[in-house]
Amino acid sequence: MKHIKLFLESRYPTYIFVLLTKRLTVMRLKINLLFFLIMLPFLGIASQVIVLEGNYQMRNIYVSNKILSTGVGYCITNVMVNGEVSTDEINSEAFEIDLSLFNFSLGDPVSVEIHFRDGCEPDIINPFALKPQATFKTEAITYDGSMLSWTASNETGSLPYRIQQFKWNKWVTVGEVEGVGSFGTNEYKFKINAISGKNRLRVIQKSGDGRTKVSPEVFFDSPETAVTYEYNKKADNIVFSRETSFEVYDGYGRIIKRGFANLINVTDLDKGKNVVYYINYDNTFVEFEK
Repeated sequence: MKHIKLFLESRYPTYIFVLLTKRLTVMRLKINLLFFLIMLPFLGIASQVIVLEGNYQMRNIYVSNKILSTGVGYCITNVMVNGEVSTDEINSEAFEIDLSLFNFSLGDPVSVEIHFRDGCEPDIINPFALKPQATFKTEAITYDGSMLSWTASNETGSLPYRIQQFKWNKWVTVGEVEGVGSFGTNEYKFKINAISGKNRLRVIQKSGDGRTKVSPEVFFDSPETAVTYEYNKKADNIVFSRETSFEVYDGYGRIIKRGFANLINVTDLDKGKNVVYYINYDNTFVEFEK
């Protein structure tokens, strides 16, 4: 600015010099004001941020915005998708973050930042939009006497498969296998400890929003003999005739022991005529008193 002033003083009369310098000052103020407006969202007004991270699932994100306490304007100041400013119209009570505009492919990593003013947090209608959904299709599921095998396709993200066995009048999760998460055909195996008599098996996946996808069931009869038990009072153990899965519940239905073994040490269990426990094992369940 000093060099411009010297140049003007040498070339123009004083009154012209004053006019030109005033115009330059106004121009500089306008430039500074423009820069301030551009930087406004980053200068503490939008001091909070909601971050949603995951993978593109071919779904958009829906946001419920709020009006400022002054009655003028909205909470959200800007939205960033993978570091780029979203062009969605955010000045409304509800809007959609259209991820299809970014040309993502299914499974691409996505990070969404929603910047908003202090004390005015918006609501995300579908916060699990970037999380894998249970979409698998069971191509085949079999049991060969030891291993449960299944083939699945149409996976849109890596989710664990929960292997379930029907016993004790309920479906019991006996293990997990992490899903590959690709659209193609994927093969899985899991070793099963069969119960005596009739067996029912299946696999399930749960989406982030709680929805469940279930495979067809596998039915088979096991040649294993039924498990029996005895109470060894001296050792304070419940002894099974062979290894088995078990659960022990108290009278309030709270699980206190669980495992796979041929005995349960019950030294720590209370005793008395009115103290009852419930034991699930093999394909049955019984009441137990010490």
